[in-house]
Amino acid sequence: MKPSRALLIVLLVTFAGTFARAAAQPNVLFIAIDDLNHWVGHLGRNAQTKTPNIDRLAKLGVTFTRAYCTAPACNPSRASLMSGQRPSTTGCYDNGQNWRPGISEDKLLNSHFARAGYRVYGAGKIYHGAGDRGGHWDDYFPGAGKGLQRHPSARNDGVGGIQFYPLANTDEEMPDHGVVSYCIEKLNEKSDRPFFLACGLVKPHMPFSVPKKWFDMFPLETIQLPPHREDDLDDVPPSGVRMARPEGDHAAILKSGRWKEAVQAYLATIAFCDSQVGRLLDAWEKSPERDNTIICLWSDHGWSLGEKSHWRKFALWEEPTRTVFVWKVPGVTGPGGVCGRPVDYANIYPTLCTVTGLPKPAHLEGYDMTPLLKDPKAAWDHPAVTTHGLKNHTVRTEGWRYIRYTNGEEELYDETADPFEYTNLAQKPEQAARKTELARFLPKTDAPDIPRRGSGGEGEGEVKKKAGKKAKKN
Repeated sequence: MKPSRALLIVLLVTFAGTFARAAAQPNVLFIAIDDLNHWVGHLGRNAQTKTPNIDRLAKLGVTFTRAYCTAPACNPSRASLMSGQRPSTTGCYDNGQNWRPGISEDKLLNSHFARAGYRVYGAGKIYHGAGDRGGHWDDYFPGAGKGLQRHPSARNDGVGGIQFYPLANTDEEMPDHGVVSYCIEKLNEKSDRPFFLACGLVKPHMPFSVPKKWFDMFPLETIQLPPHREDDLDDVPPSGVRMARPEGDHAAILKSGRWKEAVQAYLATIAFCDSQVGRLLDAWEKSPERDNTIICLWSDHGWSLGEKSHWRKFALWEEPTRTVFVWKVPGVTGPGGVCGRPVDYANIYPTLCTVTGLPKPAHLEGYDMTPLLKDPKAAWDHPAVTTHGLKNHTVRTEGWRYIRYTNGEEELYDETADPFEYTNLAQKPEQAARKTELARFLPKTDAPDIPRRGSGGEGEGEVKKKAGKKAKKN
């Protein structure tokens, strides 16, 4: 064989192999949901909820029944997840901070995929607010509503800061509908490059306001309140009581007599969110890239609706920290996988690197969950760790939750015997060794608070003010 011909054959084989690898590079459909707690059907925490589409995805892949955020607030949770670094490392602890002084934008997940040659698209809320885009995006659609108006049947805007009311609008006029429509377009875009497509759904974030038809699915007379005890804070240390703020939202809700209305509205908003997930899944199933697309669905943290006399996120118990977390990875996950190992969102970045074949950046702090995607019952020695504010942490294992506050105050719950965390065992002498064991997993560093927000995104205060102004205008 002539040298020139041999060289040509080598080049052709090399090119073919490179092309095959490029063609096999998996896409990523990254579905972020705002303020959705564990009230989805397949997790079994609330029998009233209606989430057929999220449950459908869970049946197609692996769902994690003990998944937790790294921070129970939008800004620090998302900054941590997208950077692969814990709040205790970056100093981003709450919604009022600008995460950029603590996190280099080249370290972000979307920037990493862009460097690897992916088409990187985003829509809606991925970082804290659609205007806070963070890192590299080839294109970004912030979403836009169409004159949202309260339905005539709405009594008012809700109770104090807890906003809930039906809307007179159609589904098509909701911002999330436009976000999903954009993502559907990108799913069907033809290219020889894989995509990383982040779809950020804002609902069920407050106000719990969606078209009235979703409220009608949950008649008020059928609504059941979440499990709660009036004396639940009696054995909680002062630091925990301050986080619960029973004198605030909960007292106002009790005084109003509208607790069931708030629960109804949250369930209605979850159902609407699920319908948008359904639209996206339908499009994915019909897309040409269906069999070569990884799906990762997550909610940024949980939400309390009166448990421990607490509302919102912003606390370290089960309700504000537990999330919805589902993966489908072609060739890795089998259908109907259920994993009960404790995981947190520091693990998303390294796991996505593994399943897409990308290198893992040195700054990542989480663990690769691929063994659990392959075998949901595989051994796993890592607890979930959540932080809310400087030096306030919780460690969650399969059977226990340990909380330590800045001043050393503690809580300890036996999650097997006490899944609603009614009895704090931290002061029991017989639990001293267990506390010591769990404390090993607390963060070794506690970075000081980074500056308050100066650019990008919205703090929780700004979100409430804008929502209040909009409600009054409507």
